[in-house]
Amino acid sequence: MALRSNPLRVYVALTIGVFFSSGFLTFAAGSGISSGSASGLLQPYDLLYYMGVRAYFFEEWDKAAEHIEKSISIRQALLRTRRKCHDECLSAGDGILSYLETQTGDLWDLYALDWVQRRAECARFCVGRAVAPAGQLPVSADIDYEFGTRNAYNFLQLTYFKLNKMTKAASAAHTFFVTNPSHLEMRNNIEKYRRMEEVSEDAFVDREKELERHWEVYDSAVQAESSSDWKRAVEQWKDCVNVTLQQMEECRAQCAMASKTLPEDEAPERTGGVYEKAAALSLSLLACHQSCVSLVATRPGRVSSQEDFLPTQLEHLHIAQFKAGDLRGAIQTLRSLLLFYPSDADSLNNLQLYSETLGGDADASDLVPSQEISRYVKRSLQEKKLIYFGVEHLNFTFTDPDLWTPEDIVPESLREKWRAERERLSGTPTEEEEETDDSGFYAGGPVPQVGVTITMDDVKLNGTNRVVLDGVLTQEECDAILQLASSATSVADSSRGRRSPYTPHERFEGLTVLRALKLAQDGMVNQSDARLLHEIGERARVLLHSYFRSPTGLFFAFSHLVCRSPIPGHQEGRMDLSHPVHVDNCILEPETKQCWREAPAFTHRDLSGILYLNEDFEGGEFFFTKRDAKTVTARIQPKCGRLVGFSSGPVNPHGVTAVTSGRRCALPVWFTKETHHRDMEREEAEALWAADGQSVLKEGEKKDGEGAQPAARQGRSQASQGRSKEARREIRRDEL
Repeated sequence: MALRSNPLRVYVALTIGVFFSSGFLTFAAGSGISSGSASGLLQPYDLLYYMGVRAYFFEEWDKAAEHIEKSISIRQALLRTRRKCHDECLSAGDGILSYLETQTGDLWDLYALDWVQRRAECARFCVGRAVAPAGQLPVSADIDYEFGTRNAYNFLQLTYFKLNKMTKAASAAHTFFVTNPSHLEMRNNIEKYRRMEEVSEDAFVDREKELERHWEVYDSAVQAESSSDWKRAVEQWKDCVNVTLQQMEECRAQCAMASKTLPEDEAPERTGGVYEKAAALSLSLLACHQSCVSLVATRPGRVSSQEDFLPTQLEHLHIAQFKAGDLRGAIQTLRSLLLFYPSDADSLNNLQLYSETLGGDADASDLVPSQEISRYVKRSLQEKKLIYFGVEHLNFTFTDPDLWTPEDIVPESLREKWRAERERLSGTPTEEEEETDDSGFYAGGPVPQVGVTITMDDVKLNGTNRVVLDGVLTQEECDAILQLASSATSVADSSRGRRSPYTPHERFEGLTVLRALKLAQDGMVNQSDARLLHEIGERARVLLHSYFRSPTGLFFAFSHLVCRSPIPGHQEGRMDLSHPVHVDNCILEPETKQCWREAPAFTHRDLSGILYLNEDFEGGEFFFTKRDAKTVTARIQPKCGRLVGFSSGPVNPHGVTAVTSGRRCALPVWFTKETHHRDMEREEAEALWAADGQSVLKEGEKKDGEGAQPAARQGRSQASQGRSKEARREIRRDEL
């Protein structure tokens, strides 16, 4: 199809391009349609959702559950209906295509418009048979966000809890948590459901699992590859490629079938006529098709997509095929990969190696790229040509999701800007960039406590703003805190154990200073031990504040005593971690080596520390990594009185190896420079001690000057301290 100089024909060509591009790949999809009303037509799911949320806030739990469940089921039925109608109407008007090959000029335009209209009428009629007119209208961006983040299941979880339907509550909680893995309150709720006798493990199912099936297959393929099970890896990677293509088609079908409003004029000089509107709408649809690359390549709970998702799968597949001895399959996969990167030196060298191993080019000449991949690349390039035409001539805005887009697709006038954008997207942090810490901390300050020694510094720990201090606690102090932990566990009657939120093979107990104080007031634990727990936290703060030379005061953001222990009978062949690699104040993405300082991460945390209490256990080793979460840069074995400190940002990813025997206890502490993020629970404990006439002498207040924490704690009434403490405690108590 040639683009003519006549502007109107350009707009028509853009419109035709939308429909041409929708027919390259077609996959079967479910076509079941559920009724949303007495008439059998699907009603607006956004209205039902609003009604459900309204009922929720009025605590009308039955109505809330009914309306929100209906909104979820109707939305799912609407998606299936759109896909079904998309597939049914792919061939509508195809009889006119032969005329488009022979006609020119105005007749070509008329036949093209007739073809487009027949497709549109088919889609409109098909959807109209199943969806009420109001249900066909576009929903707001807020509703899209609610369902995209699975917040409907957040409402359902508490609703079913109030209705005493614990199995359904557990299922809703798990479904929400899959996409929001850092939501601490929901993690805490899930652990509560696990301890309920009426809730079985079968209840923890992801109700949206089908939408993310490609990630399940992807993880299975990676696991097979890591186990060197190459035959299974080949099968899993093939399945992953196919399911990814299917998910891409599902996304594209929704782009094509979802109702849209005509774009508003973006520039006053535009006439805003029908062809201009049609061109803008067509470009928006093509851009939506392209955005499916990023949507499908974004894991639940992540904020950015995995770059080169499909080419990466092909890379893994050809290596697995070679390892499994399937050279012909490896050659075909490599040729598919070369469609994305035709001049990649490594791929070309591997292709030559595979061909020579197979017996020469003659034996490999019949091995052509996968038909599905060829169509995928061809369609994508055709869409990009049209979109970049719109960017150049129609002021359209577009961000290309692919790194493999060839330069000759981009108009000459846009290439310089395009190259700069490519470099920004494809650039991964260098070692120097990874070692740059903008936290404002500078390791190497004095250690203001007799007997404390610097065992490891930045050099020995191969990083920035890291330290290991020994001698922070005496053995008697460690024993006292360990006894406190045991006593608190006994009081809580946690014989069933609380499973770790990070691994099913361990349990843990947590104890805050405030909880220890309450137990001491009730005579359950020693008062002196509870005060010692507070004191050693202050000791860690003063040491780290001084060593990292913080120019401002450090406030406790959170701290608690945590003990981890293995669950009997679940330790053989463990491949997991007690605490997976993470960063304390941002969301780490190992694939991209990026760390996103945004919610739900604890973005206010500035400095972190772990004060260890014992070493009589197996495993539980603390380690630092690079941003890939794989390359270990330093290992630290816990022992009594050892304090590990580090800045909380992306220069210090860290994790904990599996605890396979014994009981590992430590006091994690996090500090913030922001006074409004200070730990209110800790301050409540201090206020209760003061009310009993027992002043709390803090390490930093023994003398004025360096290391002293500013006393910015006056003016909070006792009422304001207590208003939200229970909710806050529920969120924080189980945090590791």
